[in-house]
Amino acid sequence: MVAKFLKNVSMVSFIRIVLLLLVVLPSNLPYSTAQTWIRAGYWFSGTEFPIEDVNSALFTHLLCAFGDLNSTTYELQISASDQKYFSAFTSTVKQKNPSVVTLLSIGGGTANYSIYSTMVSQFSSRKSFIDSSIRVARVYGFEGLDFSWRSASTAADATNMGILFDEWRAAVESESRNDSSSQPTLTMAAPYSQYILEATLPVESIKRNFDWVHVLAFDYNTPTSNPEHTGSSAALYNPANNQNTDFGVNSWMNGGLPANKIVLGLPFYGYAWKLRDPNDKLIGSPANGSAVTPDGDMTYTEIRNYILQYNAVSSYNSTYVMKYCSVGTTWIGFDDIEVVKQKFHMQNRGTYVAM
Repeated sequence: MVAKFLKNVSMVSFIRIVLLLLVVLPSNLPYSTAQTWIRAGYWFSGTEFPIEDVNSALFTHLLCAFGDLNSTTYELQISASDQKYFSAFTSTVKQKNPSVVTLLSIGGGTANYSIYSTMVSQFSSRKSFIDSSIRVARVYGFEGLDFSWRSASTAADATNMGILFDEWRAAVESESRNDSSSQPTLTMAAPYSQYILEATLPVESIKRNFDWVHVLAFDYNTPTSNPEHTGSSAALYNPANNQNTDFGVNSWMNGGLPANKIVLGLPFYGYAWKLRDPNDKLIGSPANGSAVTPDGDMTYTEIRNYILQYNAVSSYNSTYVMKYCSVGTTWIGFDDIEVVKQKFHMQNRGTYVAM
C-alpha cells in the first residue's frame, strides 16, 4: 500500500506543492472508529499548482495553508490574495473525493513570533483568535483547524499554549452543541520532538485537546542550515546527535503523547549540496552550500528525473535510513519508496505507533 501510494503521488506534480505525507497506523481515534489510516497533505498558497489538479482521492485529509493573525486584533484572517482560493478549496477537492476532510492551517514557518507569543499570553487575545478561527472555518467551508506555530521557544510560550488549547477545545465543543453542527477537527503541526529552545511543549494539554499531532520529522539538515557538510534531512536515526525521527517521536511518547495521536510527517522532497570534492561523496562530506536550486530543495519527481537524466546510482544508508546520490559535485539526499517502507516497518514493530 505504501509503495503504491508513493508511486501514485510521484507521478503527478502535486508533490511540488504537497511536500509531505502524513500517516498514522491503525488506531482508535474518537473521531472515526472506522478510519484506520490518515493520509494527509498540505496545499500551500502562493504556488502555481491549481487546487483542481490535486488528486484528493489519494488522501483522507487535506490542509490548506496558511491563515494568519491580524497583528492588532489577533483574529484569524485570510489574505486578500488567498480568499478566492481558500473559499473554493473544500468544494474543489471534494469533487474527486467527497469524503476527504479539509482543514485550514494557521501560522506556518513564517509566522511572526511576537504576534503569536502575545496572542497566547492574554485571555482577550486568545478569545479573539479562538472565536474568529471557528467563524472563519465555517465561512470558508473547512471541517477542521490546524495550529502551526513552530517558533514557540520559551517556558511562558509553552504554558500559554496549553491554556489556549484548553480554551479552544471548550469553545469548539460549545459552538457545536449550540449550533447542532459537527465538531471541527483540531490538529497541531509540531516539531519533531517535544523539546523547544527553553522548555518542552505542553504535552498534556495537546493530548487532551487535539485529535492528533503532525510531527514534522524532516529538515534536520539542509544546505541553508548546514551549508558546509552534506547531511540527512529526515534521518530515522543519527549516531552523532538527537536530530532524528527515532529520538523525536520517542520524546513525544515518553512525554505522554499517545502513539495513536502521532501522525508522522514524511518528506516528498530532498536537498542537493555542492560537494567540495566530487570524490568525497558520503553523508557528512564537505560542501559549499546548495546545488541545482537556490535553496537546494528538489521534489521527489525532480530527483527521480535527475537520476535518470544523468544515469546516477543511488545508495542506501542503513545507519541513517536514507538514500543519496551524486553527479559530479552535486550531492542529493532524499527518501524514496525503500526508505518510507523502512520507516513503516519501524512503526509496525511498535517503535512509534501502538497497534
